Amino acid sequence: MKDKLIIFDTTLRDGEQSPGASMTRDEKVRIARALERLKVDVIEAGFPAASQGDFESVQAVAGVVKDSTVCGLARALDKDIDRAGEALRGANSARIHTFIATSPIHMQMKLQMSPEQVIEHAVRAVKRARQYTDNVEFSPEDAGRSEEDFLCRILEAVIDAGATTLNIPDTVGYSMPQQFGATIANLRQRIPNADKAIFSVHCHNDLGLAVANSLAAVMNGARQVECTINGLGERAGNASLEEVVMAVRTRQDFFGCDSRLDTREIVTCSKLVSSITGFPVQPNKAIVGANAFAHESGIHQDGVLKSRETYEIMRAEDVGWSTNRMVLGKHSGRNAFKTRMIELGMPFSSETALNEAFFRFKQLADKKHDIFDEDLQALISEQSEAAEVEQIKLLSLKVCSETGEVPNASVTIRSGGQELTGSAQGGGAVDASLKALESLLHTQATLALYSVNNITTGTDAQGEVTVRLEKAGRIVNGSGADTDIVIASAKAYINAVNKLNYLELRQHPQMVEV
Repeated sequence: MKDKLIIFDTTLRDGEQSPGASMTRDEKVRIARALERLKVDVIEAGFPAASQGDFESVQAVAGVVKDSTVCGLARALDKDIDRAGEALRGANSARIHTFIATSPIHMQMKLQMSPEQVIEHAVRAVKRARQYTDNVEFSPEDAGRSEEDFLCRILEAVIDAGATTLNIPDTVGYSMPQQFGATIANLRQRIPNADKAIFSVHCHNDLGLAVANSLAAVMNGARQVECTINGLGERAGNASLEEVVMAVRTRQDFFGCDSRLDTREIVTCSKLVSSITGFPVQPNKAIVGANAFAHESGIHQDGVLKSRETYEIMRAEDVGWSTNRMVLGKHSGRNAFKTRMIELGMPFSSETALNEAFFRFKQLADKKHDIFDEDLQALISEQSEAAEVEQIKLLSLKVCSETGEVPNASVTIRSGGQELTGSAQGGGAVDASLKALESLLHTQATLALYSVNNITTGTDAQGEVTVRLEKAGRIVNGSGADTDIVIASAKAYINAVNKLNYLELRQHPQMVEV
């Protein structure tokens, strides 16, 4: 019998700490549902003590997810643990994940605590978490730069206090695979009560080694991997869930374990996270990139036609590349639309929500002949996000661009119940449109990123625009989709401004690293 490899997804917590990746409550619930269909074992829904918004998001996820364990992060502080316990009260299966830093530099410079004080706080935190759930995870933050002897002491103590999972994080992505694997093996061998807990790893990708370090840990006895969809996460990101899962699944001759994931849901989940966060997936990304199963070389094409295994070590169907291609169009009815949305994990909360979405679907169908799942996800992302954060809405946009003339744009928006109209010239149609918007909005934000990706193929494909704005230390990504790339750009800019306004009311949970 193969050991079970537990997959702990932290897209909703560590993934959200990517600059600009802040998610609304409804978006977190949609991603959580997708992770549940993927059969992820543990979903870390957020950091309840970070803000009221994050508390409500964890609470909402805990209320809808039934088949996965829902986890909340908490520092080794009574108030954090109590807040996590309260947020998780409605969960079918709950876990509290508490942590404290253990590296010399963190203890001295950040915590200003002695090693003995750190152990005392850790033990107290685990015992307090046990008052809410028997499923308690403990992480020694910055374990990759911690002294092994001290790690053995603190981990032995928290196991005695009731911790059931020990997570060893490479917080700053400093470790090398051989070194990190040896650390896991040494801890399991040296800690007397190590057999009473599951060893886990949480690796960051600063040196591009997050997946390699995670797999080295698995080879040395770790049986939980903390990861994110598309490798999302702060700085260079976390270990990519799809890469870890498919490496273990594909190389069963090498690994003594396997996950329970339904890998056919990977691509759908990847596209959903990309759509919500506005972080596009690079074409050559393993597993979920558009080119992951594409063959251009004549030699490769000939080999694959004769025998797929000549150049493909996985089947595209096994990760979901051929399972989400149902095409809807202008003649599709409400029932077909509703059924497909439910299959995609996007049910409607009311008839009103269904009617609004179906109206938007019909508008799109008038512009575009075939509508794919990716189009539907983009359409629903716009609608659900607008319901929660929309204060400013695009009403109309007129652009004039001709050879030899300076492009100009006129835009009308609704803001605070008022209709406002402005115009501007620019270097191109998009530049003029965004300058016209800025003349009305006066955000004084810096445009840090502008990117365009096609959602599907063909000249009638929707273009998805991502805009990143920076203002006073806040970073947000806005996204917009339309068959007209200029309109998509205006939608993305307005979406980013709405998020900036939203974040003024909701503290972004970029408070911790684990």
